[in-house]
Amino acid sequence: QVQLVESGGGLVQAGGSLRLSCAASGRTFSTYAMGWFRQAPGKERESVAAINRSGDTYYVDSVKGRFTISRDNAKNAVYLQMNSLKPEDTAVYYCAAVKGGGTYTEASKYDYWGQGTQVTVSS
Repeated sequence: QVQLVESGGGLVQAGGSLRLSCAASGRTFSTYAMGWFRQAPGKERESVAAINRSGDTYYVDSVKGRFTISRDNAKNAVYLQMNSLKPEDTAVYYCAAVKGGGTYTEASKYDYWGQGTQVTVSS
């Protein structure tokens, strides 16, 4: 069982930056693939970024060059550095985990989810 707790969301002006953190419980964090998803009002949840056990990463096209996912296995944490934020990045951001070696973009692949953190980007 893994528990995930996100933090770092907030209100920021367009062009600004935020760093989301996801703290995971458990002693086998390094064996999990991790992902960040977001869901805006009236829209489906979408994959934003993912990182596997080896550190390989995936980004949705809309955030490439602006967002960076990273993990610190010693701290049981995964991060999402978000730069050059746009109003369309406004959403609730979720951290997710699944035991495995892939880089997963489908929400159905993940077994554990955090409660979400709100990111609001004003124009």
